[in-house]
Amino acid sequence: MALELLIQTTSATHQSFDYDLAIVGGGITGSTLACALKHSGLSVLLIEAKPKSVAAARIQAYALSILSGRIFAGIGVWDKILPQISTFRQIKLSDANHSGVVHFSPSDLGTNALGYVGEHRPVLTSLQEFLTDCPNVDWLCPAEVVDVDYQESGVEITVKEGDTQHRIRTRLVVAADGARSQIRTKARITTRGWKYWQSCVTARIKTEKPHNNTAFERFWPSGPMGVLPLSENRCQVVWTAPHAEAKALKELDEDQFLAKLEYYTGGLLGRLELECDRYLFPVQLMQSDRYIQSRLALIGDAAHCCHPVGGQGLNLGIRDAAALAQVLTEAHQAGKDIGAIEVLKRYENWRKQENLVILGFTDTLDRMFSNNWLPIVGIRRLGLWMLRRIRPMKIYALKLMTGLRGNIPQVAQQ
Repeated sequence: MALELLIQTTSATHQSFDYDLAIVGGGITGSTLACALKHSGLSVLLIEAKPKSVAAARIQAYALSILSGRIFAGIGVWDKILPQISTFRQIKLSDANHSGVVHFSPSDLGTNALGYVGEHRPVLTSLQEFLTDCPNVDWLCPAEVVDVDYQESGVEITVKEGDTQHRIRTRLVVAADGARSQIRTKARITTRGWKYWQSCVTARIKTEKPHNNTAFERFWPSGPMGVLPLSENRCQVVWTAPHAEAKALKELDEDQFLAKLEYYTGGLLGRLELECDRYLFPVQLMQSDRYIQSRLALIGDAAHCCHPVGGQGLNLGIRDAAALAQVLTEAHQAGKDIGAIEVLKRYENWRKQENLVILGFTDTLDRMFSNNWLPIVGIRRLGLWMLRRIRPMKIYALKLMTGLRGNIPQVAQQ
């Protein structure tokens, strides 16, 4: 169906809708929701501010959990994504250079892997390509939402596409437009949280020694360091440190930076080469006071942000998308109004508490390990000892990290 035929003018009545829902934000989270709604019977408009190729061009890599992989498999896009990303089958968790390393392996869960590492471009491009085969989804891209008018029976969105403005009527708006969500701000939904004393330096490196499909999480007094295995003996490094130290790391001469990195990785990967520019970003924890209001739902970073330790951020957004898709599909099939607060409350009740658990978990990890206070050092090393020795505790922690705790969306059970 052509977009121009679906967009109504100001003469649209309260009973006529151009789309059932409009998703603002065509990143991985917003695109996942659109993909998950392929067989829902709902008409979907996906609005993205950047051209598709530009949106996919970000130089970034993410840890993808087992549950995220199962969600993508249930949607039908995993066969496109998996050949382009890497799989890790071991996780090594350590407190700086302390000898008490916790080893996680697939046998702990009875799975073939513990997770995946996907670069931004192949993941988002695969989702974009999948959407071309979704007849119920239209793109408006590049386009900017300039106004949202929430009404009792629907929402009227004003969208600027080049020099043209469209007024689009829909039952529901979904904000997937990131941590600085304009949709959330315009809806006057407040947030709680804080900015950490730390920033993250990200870098992509080539390694002399094979990484053996192992993900490392090394905790230093300055902050955690995650090393994620990529294809072709490459790794993505996420190095957390206090703001001034992180800024200095980014600005170091390349050889000096790599020398420091070789020390902080314990020489396990041999000599290192820098593959691309280093990037710096501040770290924050944020939880929206509510994920919904009548005719509006927030997903992904628009609803919450967490510390990058453990690589949980994007996975929470993917779970949000799968959960919301399930709630909307079931409501639509039951003949309910998908924008009604009683429908959207099911999504909020499902996801808000589960996300809060992960926000608290990552915050505790960072605070427990990012210091040298002797009582805390003793407590955390006791905790690592318990993880090594007490199998139920180890499995619980691993299930929490891989997304296998909590309410699993139906799409991931197929």
